[in-house]
Amino acid sequence: MTKRGDSAARRAAILSAVRRAGEANVAALSAEFAVTPQTIRRDLNHLADRNLIARVHGGAELGSGIANARYDERRGMAAGAKARIGAAAAALVPEGASLFINIGTTTEAVARHLAGHKTLLVVTNNLNVVDCLIGHEGITVIAVGGHVRVGDRAVIGALADQFIDNFRVDLALIGTSGLTIEGDLVDFDADEVLVARRIIRQAKTVILVADSTKIGRAAPIRIAGADAIDHLVTDRVTSSELRFALAGHGVLVTETD
Repeated sequence: MTKRGDSAARRAAILSAVRRAGEANVAALSAEFAVTPQTIRRDLNHLADRNLIARVHGGAELGSGIANARYDERRGMAAGAKARIGAAAAALVPEGASLFINIGTTTEAVARHLAGHKTLLVVTNNLNVVDCLIGHEGITVIAVGGHVRVGDRAVIGALADQFIDNFRVDLALIGTSGLTIEGDLVDFDADEVLVARRIIRQAKTVILVADSTKIGRAAPIRIAGADAIDHLVTDRVTSSELRFALAGHGVLVTETD
């Protein structure tokens, strides 16, 4: 347990806890660190002032500011939820399917669970997904050609967009930086959005994988609306407005929690 007086270490531990779970509440943190709720609120305010978390009533959650976090840090954020989403989404992929997988830590989690399939054709602009699936007998992996972004090993840009245009697949498994309560998929990077839109257009069925911390998160560039996706796999839908919007477009929803 973090010492009562060690506020810097406690705040670091709180930040790690929020990143792992995607959220935290004052009462639980107060009990865990054996400090008063007022102390925890000050800690959360301190972290929120530095744009590391977002304050919500009764606690905190990951905010839009984490979109610029390093890829390896994002891997650990809401890791448990992403693992469950990955397993549920992989179960929707039939043997013998062809599919696109785009960039993202949640889509990477899906790929880890797809490694148990016997026969797949996977086209991806996510070199981390290539690492997950390459060498598994029966799984053919095609890496998209184009500019490789160093931070997350995403292949993006006009060349990647043109490359993807050569394929027409059964499924697209896609992630997003944010999912508005109106059902819009949003992101921060224009080149990444270009590729994501092409992937959606070239797939017969689109499965969006996104943990609940993405719901309501703002980002400046719209990828597509809810009418572009067929299935959402998430840990839980935390917005009644979003649930209504998805139902209005006939989007199937799988909640793992």
